[in-house]
Amino acid sequence: MAHIPDQLYSEGCVSDARHGMEVAERIGYPVMIKASAGGGGKGIRKARNSEEFPSLFYQVQAEVPGSPVFVMKLAKNARHIEVQIIADEYGNAISLFGRDCSVQRRHQKIIEEAPATSVVDQGVFHEMELAAIRLAKMVGYVSAGTVEYLYHDNGQFHFLELNPRLQVEHPCTEMVANVNLPALQLQVGMGLPLYCIKDIRLLYKKEPFATTSIDFDNPSPAPSPHGHVIACRITAENPDEGFRPGSGTVQELNFRSSKNVWGYFSVTATGGLHEFADSQFGHCFSWGETRDIARRNMVLALKELSIRGDFRTTVEYLITLLETDRFHSNNIDTSWLDQLIAEKVKAERPDPMLGVICGALCIAEVAFRKRFADYQALLERGQIMNAEMLSNKVDVDLISDSIKYSLEVSRVHPTVYALVMNNSLLQLEAHKMTDASLLLSLHGSSYTTYLKGEPDGYRVVIGGKTCVFEKENDPRVLRSNSPGKLLQYLVEDGCHVDANKPYAEIEVMKMVTTLSTKESGILHHVKRPGAILHPGMLVARIDLDDPSHVRQAEKFLGPLPSAPKLSESQKAKVHQRFQQAEMTLQHVMAGFAMPEPFFSVSLDETLSSFLSGLTDPALPLMEMQDVMSAISSRIPTSVENEIQTCLGRYANNLTSVFCQFPSQQISNIINRHAVSLKKRSEHDQFFMNTNPVMQLVQKYRHGIRGRMRSTIITLLNEYHRVEEIFQGGYDKGVSLLRSHHNGDMAKVAADIFAHYYISGRNSLAVKLIDALKTEESYNMKEDLKVTLSQLASLSYHKNSKVALAARQMLISAHEPPYELRYNQVESMFLSAISGLSFEADRLEQLIKSGTSIFDILPSFFYHKNKLVRVAALEVYVRRSYTAYDVTCVQHEMLDENTTLVQWQFLLPTSHPNRKVAYHRGSISLPIPKVYSLSEDLVSLSKQISAPPCQRTGVMAAFNSFQHFKEYFSQLMDLFVPPPSTTPPATPPSSNGDLSSIEEEDADDNVFSVSFFN
Repeated sequence: MAHIPDQLYSEGCVSDARHGMEVAERIGYPVMIKASAGGGGKGIRKARNSEEFPSLFYQVQAEVPGSPVFVMKLAKNARHIEVQIIADEYGNAISLFGRDCSVQRRHQKIIEEAPATSVVDQGVFHEMELAAIRLAKMVGYVSAGTVEYLYHDNGQFHFLELNPRLQVEHPCTEMVANVNLPALQLQVGMGLPLYCIKDIRLLYKKEPFATTSIDFDNPSPAPSPHGHVIACRITAENPDEGFRPGSGTVQELNFRSSKNVWGYFSVTATGGLHEFADSQFGHCFSWGETRDIARRNMVLALKELSIRGDFRTTVEYLITLLETDRFHSNNIDTSWLDQLIAEKVKAERPDPMLGVICGALCIAEVAFRKRFADYQALLERGQIMNAEMLSNKVDVDLISDSIKYSLEVSRVHPTVYALVMNNSLLQLEAHKMTDASLLLSLHGSSYTTYLKGEPDGYRVVIGGKTCVFEKENDPRVLRSNSPGKLLQYLVEDGCHVDANKPYAEIEVMKMVTTLSTKESGILHHVKRPGAILHPGMLVARIDLDDPSHVRQAEKFLGPLPSAPKLSESQKAKVHQRFQQAEMTLQHVMAGFAMPEPFFSVSLDETLSSFLSGLTDPALPLMEMQDVMSAISSRIPTSVENEIQTCLGRYANNLTSVFCQFPSQQISNIINRHAVSLKKRSEHDQFFMNTNPVMQLVQKYRHGIRGRMRSTIITLLNEYHRVEEIFQGGYDKGVSLLRSHHNGDMAKVAADIFAHYYISGRNSLAVKLIDALKTEESYNMKEDLKVTLSQLASLSYHKNSKVALAARQMLISAHEPPYELRYNQVESMFLSAISGLSFEADRLEQLIKSGTSIFDILPSFFYHKNKLVRVAALEVYVRRSYTAYDVTCVQHEMLDENTTLVQWQFLLPTSHPNRKVAYHRGSISLPIPKVYSLSEDLVSLSKQISAPPCQRTGVMAAFNSFQHFKEYFSQLMDLFVPPPSTTPPATPPSSNGDLSSIEEEDADDNVFSVSFFN
């Protein structure tokens, strides 16, 4: 047994920072400061110069208190090679090949490989093995252990350390040597010599159960490794922040092992890592016949590894490392990964815009869910809150790489979202999964994504790739980005600190890390050393040297990606478009709507698709074919054939005007077969299987028009069901909903949400009523009358548009169709002009008619009969001005086909614009003539001026706008006041027809133009 004197051991250590700096100056920088009791990356730092040596030395002492500290010259561009040994108590010691552990961060292994012969020359590695065996025999070591070396590319190697224990990467050796190291340790401990152990004898190609000795110094044949193994450590570290450790709970951990890849983890989906634990919680091992096969196997396994928790992991970064050219060519050393970290090489990220979309969607989904949950909780406590809590809009701001993305997210469906950014719209479908992630569909591709909120931003994972978004943070506030313990401040309170310099040290998961400032300024301490920190906790404040230097994120001005155009073969069929449109309208009635101006355009397009589908004779055929394909195997062949025959005949005559969907025939086929069934069980089973068919034929029992009416009525009834409850006010409506839904607060909140977004529901209801006018306004069915009557009875002011539209349709239902009314009016016009003179009594009937004719009269402005045109214009004027006193009407012809009507009228005494009381008496005042275009304007000067309460109107009908422009100036001249050559007439006295004139009215005249459309 070798013995090292304490004096000799102490001479190899440094006692304090001053002593360490003297040693570092003697051997030259850079140096490594290492605690002998450290390991796993703890208690080791690299010092590049004397300025940073003291702080790094104190960090080493803090991580491993009381341990001796060594200062060693840094070996650059070296590989970390290990030799696995096993020794027994009889002086036998052997090497079980080696491992390459050169991929390290903070001098802690992250990727290990075995064997090391792919890196080290075979002869040199044999020398390493012999040196390790000599060392084990020299100290009389018994059990498994590891001798570590630094290997240079010039073939030299140097002893680094000896680990008298198993290391976590020992399965690498087990897989290439086909031995069980823990079992070997137990057997050695039991006193068995190595040559009596089965695994060792098999390794040396000996009889497994024999006890003959083996010449381990000169074996024949020599053992050889089997294949290649790559191992990856799974740690709770953030690669984007220099592998900063993290802690927290784990929501999901799913690893799929295979024949050549396996792994183990120290946590489960319900566990977690606390701030005092080691950051490594998993280890994965991949075997392959060659190094490249093992590498590819590991990449595939890591891509399928799913870990979701409060902390970042190294999984994505490991994939990036394994796929780099330098790792593929094995051209790496111990400083390679640290160089990548310094160069800020990051793991592969998803498309930036995809990350923005997924991030905004996740944030909005959480907000919507929370709003409804909070509102329902308040309802359950008996509170009636404002419906604004159920807002269907979430504003999201995301910052990535100093670019700010501002989006507005709305729901148009419980699982369909509308994203608006810079006046561009994107709709996509997203479903909440049982593990709280979102499965979304975007442009034909599916993605699984989830979001984790962090103190300084958001972490969004999309298909195993992570993107991080920042929040708009105040640089004057310095917070802890991870849990831990505040060790000390590196800058005194009230002193100046430069930008990007460390100001404090914290202990995180047994590691000492620093906190740095982003801007320069005066530091003010908030916490005391020794305080326990949580993520996002305030540590210090800083008074900025120049607040104007704070960099602001630049706003993104581009649009959202547009959906690719679908080919004809990709477009949905008529019944699919209809079903999609119907579902969209149902959700509009439920209150879901995208923001304007997109809503109005979308509603028109959806309604057009909805109505075109309802009027398409192929709709019932397509729907029935879908139903039949679903139940084909569950109904008798004879029934299926009969139904298909009916559908075939309908399809052959699809465009015929006599074609009717065979609803009754299909129903008879099903009923006829049901009667033939003797057993009750068969009868019930048959009806259960054919129930979808019966439901569909029931919808078309009154044909396609009946289906349209019933579908629209269903939507209008849903509108009335919700709005009827709120006619007595919001608070009363909420109370009624509680009783109607028997305390089901989810349904109560849904109805309140629908009522809150009444604007979009009003638009849809009015458009649906308008769609029914052309089809159902004459000979209206009773079910539609009932629905419209219910809508017309709504008295709440926000329902006025719908109530008015319903009332107008009910009124129009009592009127004859447009064509019939047109013919009647034309007959009256023709009969009135058929004689030698106008029959004014017939035209008087039109003027005083209680039936609406304003929608018909403009058509007669362009009638082929000139007298009809004249009569139509005058009837229109006199009917429009029934409330006024029309004193003069004259007609002129602008050209052969264009008629002009001029009229004068007096404002009624109650009119707000009339400021002169005008009383009729036995003597009527003369009313001047409205001059025609052919009369000389000079003669106007000889007339008496018009009363101040008199107005003038002109109306003409033109064939086009260009036609109107030709006569515009002449029409305007009719309103030019004539030049006056005589003093104004003296107003009559108070006992005359005119009362005293207080002041003159403003000039208000009427100008009406009609265009042929």
